[in-house]
This record gives sequence, C-alpha cells and structure tokens, in this order.
Amino acid sequence: MEIVFDQSLLAARKRRALRQGDHKAAFLLDIAAGELAERLGVTERHFDEAIELHGATGVAARLALATGKIGHLKRIENERGFAAAGEILIEAPLEELPLEPESVNLVLSPLSLHVTNDTPGVFIQVRRALKADGLFLAAIPGSGTLQELRDVLLATEIELTGGASPRVIPFADVRDVGGLLQRAGFTLPVIDAETYTVRYDNLFALMRDLRAMGMTNPLVDRSRKPLTRAFFLRAAELYAERYADPDGRIRATFSIIYVSGWTPHESQQKPLQPGSAKARLADALKVEEHKLKQ
Repeated sequence: MEIVFDQSLLAARKRRALRQGDHKAAFLLDIAAGELAERLGVTERHFDEAIELHGATGVAARLALATGKIGHLKRIENERGFAAAGEILIEAPLEELPLEPESVNLVLSPLSLHVTNDTPGVFIQVRRALKADGLFLAAIPGSGTLQELRDVLLATEIELTGGASPRVIPFADVRDVGGLLQRAGFTLPVIDAETYTVRYDNLFALMRDLRAMGMTNPLVDRSRKPLTRAFFLRAAELYAERYADPDGRIRATFSIIYVSGWTPHESQQKPLQPGSAKARLADALKVEEHKLKQ
C-alpha cells in the first residue's frame, strides 16, 4: 500500500482546527451533512444502530438523528476532544473501524475518506461492520475540488523556481468511487456529485478557510521548504487574473461525491435473468423485429 497522506499531520491539523473553533469555515461539512440527512430521510427504513465516522463537529450525526430514522448513534473520532458535553466517543485512527462484524445498520462518513491511504480497505471494513441490508452513506470530496488553487500554485512555483512539488492533494472521480463501492461488496450503489462554487476576497481568505478546515497539504511527498511571502503574493496575482469575477472576488470549486450502498440481503431487488422478460422490446417501441441471419 502506498502511503500518500501523513496521518499524524492530518490529526494534528484537525486538532488545531478544533481549537480555533471557526464555525463559519465548517460550511462545507454543514452542506455535506445536510445532503446526507436528506438522503437518509427519504429512505423507507429505520436503523437501530448507526455510526458516524470522523465527522469533526458532529453535525452529520445531529442532522441524521433529527430525521427520526435512527435509534442509537455513536461517533468515531481520533480523540475525545471532539466530543460534545456528555457525549461518548469511540476513539480510533482514521483508517481503523473498531466495530464488531455485522454490528451496525448504518454508517455515515462526512468528508473524511478522501485522505485515507487504504481507501479500499476502509470500504471493506465498513462493509464488514454492517448487518445484512445495512446502509453506507458517504460524502467524499472529489475530482475538481480546488482545481483553481492547484493550477495557480503549480504555475507560480514553475515561474519562480523552474520546478514544482505537489501542493493540493489528488481527489478521486465518480467512477473511481463507484468501483471501490462494488469492489467492497456493496449492492444497489448510487453515486452522484455536486459542485459548489465559493467566492473569496482573495487567495489569503481562501487559505485561512482551508487552515480552519484542517485541509492544508498533508501529502507525505510535500515540499518541506517554507514558501516565501513573494510566492504567495504572486500566486494571489495569478489567481485574480485567472479566476476572478468582475467584482474582483475569486472563485474556488468544491466537488462532493455522494455515495450510498447496501449490504446484500435476500429481500433486495435483483436484476432479471437474460431471457426472462415478459414483453418484447420491439412491441414496446412499436417497431418491426428483424432477426439476425446466422
């Protein structure tokens, strides 16, 4: 397994974001939590035991509980500091699910799976923890996220140094995530993406939000050489030149892939076997059927 993300650094930055407590910067998590709750709300099931995976503020857990679809819900987090007053957390690293096999009915994952080194393994752990006919709902930042920032930082570094190092993490696309869901053994998969455009006064305002989200560069292969003020000033200029609206504010793209998958159960709808159709397609289309010559 290739180690792409520095998990200790990720945990440290998440702790720092928690201490700063900038609730406005949690807007992306709030959006994802609302979407997950809406999708849960239209599900015609009740889930006795649910888990929220590394949801930071716990907003996904709270909104999910408010749907009335959940009996009991527990949260898994890196450390107890993320617990609300009187709340009991299960403490575990990002890529470990300390759950017994077939012990829960629902797993919610809001904006954390994009920084796992063994994402297929995490999907499989979720699948094993779910009971038959259990539901996995996830929101995962996807391809296109921070594409403007990636472009500007790359262009600035090439211009000033003649080389470049990774500054923005890679994000999976919808097809990749769908493949992971099927590979892990989920059935009835549904995967779609929503793109959100957020406007900022300048690059520095965007960077402040990313730090407050704990989303600054956690790549193992990141450059350890500190960037200069001149670098960021030039990057801000390029950002404004390439991605500013007429009023001077810059755009930042965030794409979120929403995922749902079920663990297999005999009651679930299954595809028809070939040749089992009770009506001909030609009749439905009101056209003449022509058999192919052998």
